[in-house]
Amino acid sequence: MINFEEELKKFHPSLEVEDAEEAIYNQDLTDMADLMVKVVKESKAAEE
Repeated sequence: MINFEEELKKFHPSLEVEDAEEAIYNQDLTDMADLMVKVVKESKAAEE
């Protein structure tokens, strides 16, 4: 039978996963809300 407590003590997260997580969170990604704000601003500027 597997002793989950012992297995959890042996667990160490992969450095590759941690590096990937940091790279993902540090990127400045444009989402749909950012695009909509840009479109609204541009349309208001075009009306003036």
